[in-house]
This record gives sequence, C-alpha cells and structure tokens, in this order.
Amino acid sequence: MVSLWGSKNKDDDRPTQDGEEDHTEATTSQPQPNRRSEEATERTRLLPRNDRGQGYLSPDDPAVSPYNLWSVRALRWFEVLFLLITCLWWVLLFISIFVSPPYFNSRGSGFFDVAYTTLTIGNILTALLFFATPSTAMSVLSMATSVLLLIDMIIILAVPRIRVEEGWIGIASVIWAALIGLYNVVTNKTVKWGKAEEEERLTGRQETRRSLREWCAVFTATFLMSIYVVIVVLLTAVLVLRSRDATLPAPGKRYLVDNDQYAVHFACVGNQTYYPNGKPKPTVLLEGGYMPVEDSFEGWVYDAWTNKTIDRYCYWDRPGIAWSDNAPSPHSAGMSADAISEALAVAGEDGPWILVSAGVGSIYSRVFSARHPRDIRGMMFIDGLHEDLLYKIANPGRGFILWGRGIISPLGLDRLAGALFKGRTKEDRVFGKSSYQGGKFIKNKLQENLVANSLTKNEVVTARNIQAPKVPLVVVTSGVHLKKDKDWERKQEDLTKVTEKLVAWDIVKGAPSEEIWRSAEGRKVLEKRLGELYQAS
Repeated sequence: MVSLWGSKNKDDDRPTQDGEEDHTEATTSQPQPNRRSEEATERTRLLPRNDRGQGYLSPDDPAVSPYNLWSVRALRWFEVLFLLITCLWWVLLFISIFVSPPYFNSRGSGFFDVAYTTLTIGNILTALLFFATPSTAMSVLSMATSVLLLIDMIIILAVPRIRVEEGWIGIASVIWAALIGLYNVVTNKTVKWGKAEEEERLTGRQETRRSLREWCAVFTATFLMSIYVVIVVLLTAVLVLRSRDATLPAPGKRYLVDNDQYAVHFACVGNQTYYPNGKPKPTVLLEGGYMPVEDSFEGWVYDAWTNKTIDRYCYWDRPGIAWSDNAPSPHSAGMSADAISEALAVAGEDGPWILVSAGVGSIYSRVFSARHPRDIRGMMFIDGLHEDLLYKIANPGRGFILWGRGIISPLGLDRLAGALFKGRTKEDRVFGKSSYQGGKFIKNKLQENLVANSLTKNEVVTARNIQAPKVPLVVVTSGVHLKKDKDWERKQEDLTKVTEKLVAWDIVKGAPSEEIWRSAEGRKVLEKRLGELYQAS
C-alpha cells in the first residue's frame, strides 16, 4: 500500500519530457460537456451531479415547490382570473339591489344571487391562500360543495316559480359557484401531483411528512371549507322550503306589469253589482300596511262582505309581498300605483273604488287616488301614516339593518327553525306572521326605505295638491298609539283634512297600533264606517 502511494507520488513529481503530454493538465483543461447550454425544461436539475453524490436539495428548500411546473402556475393564474370575474359579478349584483341596471333586474329578492357569489369568492380565496398546501380534506369538501350546488341548480330549474324569481342571473350565479367548486377539486389534485413530482425530482423522494406550518394551513383550510359546506346545506334547505311554498295557490291571479318585468298578485271577492240605472256599484280596494293584506287585514272586510255591508272587495300585494314578484330598484309609492293601475287595466277592472288602507298603505292609496280622481268614491285611513313621518321609514340605520337581514336571509336561520321546531306552515311563510323573514319581503322594505323621504314623499305631497276635494273620508286611529306619541295625534288630525268631506274621525281606545281590526271594538267601528262610505257613494 505504501509503495503504491509512493510510486504514484513519484510519478506525479516527475518532470515532463519534451514531446510528452501532461495528461494531468490535459485531463483538467479538457472542456466538459456544457449542461447549461442544453435547453432547460421544468424537469432540468437545479444542481449538477458530482462524484460525491446525487446533488439533491433539502425538502425544506424553497426551491422545492409545485410552482416550478407551468401547469400548476397556469391553474393559479386562472384562479386569480376567476376571482376578478367573480368580484365584478358580485359588484353588479350588489348594485342591482339598490339600482337595477337594464336587463339585470331579478323578479326575486336578488339576495340568493349575492349569497352564491359571495360563497364563490370565499371558495376561490381559500384555494389561493392554501394553493401550495393541498389536502384530501379540501378535495372532499370542495366536491361536497359542488354537488350540493348542483342540487340547488336542479331545484331552481325544476320549480317554475323559483326559476322565474331567480331568472338567468340566479341560475348563472349557482352554476358558476358549482363550476368553481369543481375547478378547485381539479386544482387541488393537480397541485398535489405536482408537489410529489417536484419532491421526487429535487429531493429524491416524496415527502410524506408535514411541517407545523403546513398542518396549520391544512387545518385552517379544512375549517373554512367546512363552513362553506354548512352554508350550502342551509341554502339548499331554504330552496326546499321555497319549493314547498311555491305549491301554495294564490287566491287571485298574477299580472305582468312594467313592460313584463315583474308580476303582481290581484284578487277579488264577490261579483260586480249595479245600480238600477246600470251604473256599477263601487268596489272596496284594500291596501295593506306593513304586513300582507292576507295576514289579518282582509279578515274584517271579509266579515263585512259576509254581512252584506258591502257587495264586493278586491286587494293586491305590493311588489315583493306574498305572491307578488319584486320590482326593479328603486321603487316608490308612485311606481306601485302605476303597477296596480296596469294590473287593474289588464284584469278589466274599471271601478269605481272605495280605498281602504292601513299604516304606510295610506301613502300608496293617496297617490293612487290622485291619479284616478274620477274613479274614487271614498277613502278610509286606518292608523294611516302621514307624509311628514316618512323619515322614520327612511332612517339610514333601519336601511342598514334591512340590508344585513337580506344578505343573511338565504341561510334561512329563522325560517328553518320555525319550520322544524315551531311547526310554521307554508301559509305562514308566504303571507302570515313569518313572511317578514323572506328575502322578497325584506327587499320590499329596503326599497321602501331607500326612497321614502325622497321620491315617495314628493309623490304623496303632489298627490295631496291634486286630490279630488269632494271624496268622502274616514279616519280611524288607535287610542293606544295616540297615548304613546302625541306627534302622531297631530298628524292624524291633519290626515282628516286630505279632502274637504270628512265623514268621521274615530279614536278606538284599547285597539292595537296599526292593527285596529284585531280588537272587537275596532272591527265594529271599521265595518260601521265602511258601510257608511259604501251607502254614501
């Protein structure tokens, strides 16, 4: 061993003779193949191999990343593009709640569209935040979300009433949400494959362990995706409730108005009667207050019809209430008056009319009366709202609360609880005490809030200036309300001056505020005064 090493050293130290090549220098200086000159691909090694080993990187090296693959980078770019498109769509939907762009209005509330789009944005953001940390849980939850969204799409398309309310906007929103969920499943699996590919290429093996940071990312992503699944379950449950409610037949008919943009519900009880001279007798036309006419307001009028106090009455649901569609935004009292006027014309109803209204409905009746001066034979205000008090409806805080309620209304937290634990029926949800929980009803109140102290107030002030002065008028006020609010008493007194022909101003003691008909004394007074108006006409 020693002689061999010595021999080698001796040969190395021997001077080179003339004409003899120095093989050592030749070997050292001989140019090696230039690996860098070869065209690089995504599979080209980052470190060259050498005699000491394979040149693998540490699994913790930042260079070990699925982003090295162009396919993974392309998927992420598309994810960002989808986020931009979805955000733009969300902005359009948000604006349409307050001001409907042309051909962008929905006959439903529009809150479902916003809910699906908000869910899509959350889904995309989660995918982007945890893009490089794929997991089986994310794939499973994304797939579950997509399947539920596809079920929602089937429900919307299968139920005609829901399909009409949601329109192409709602259908497009739910389809887009489902497609994004499926895309995220594909992305998650592709990144998982790319991560394994890069680890094998750069570290020599696939890394099966996760760092604490990666485990935190997986846990957070799984938690968020679980929330999305719960949200979609609630959306689906509410759609099932809506499909059940859609089977409830309307008492009357729905008429398309405003260039067929939406439909309103109109119904009548009793047949048209005539005087001996052939002229038609007046029909009582009801205008509800805060709640739908069918809730309880119609009850005492039905009793009056049964008792032959009146021969016929009709009623309608303002846009967004009971069986009526939502109207495009903004929507004022004057627009509602135009809607019922158009519906009456289509239905072949010419009047004449005795207008009976409660609460804020008195505002709508007054505008309608001013636009049909020759057809009005009497008016009755039941705790009617004065135009000077419209600012209470237009309160910004109230509007913000309504908007917030509308945004969460698709989850149906209160509606589902009522159906499951309180036995709420579809009648109760459509026109009863639970109807205020629906998105359509909330949008109606939000629209009312947005223009109450501007468009609507201007319309009712104008109506007062052109109101026919000889129309018989009855004002009935809740005594309970008067005790609570002295300003209300002054405004009620001013309502008695809307026309010059006041028949009576009754104050019913003990009657509930804005629901005088719920007391026995109130129903007695209301039927008596309605009969007097009917006979006087």
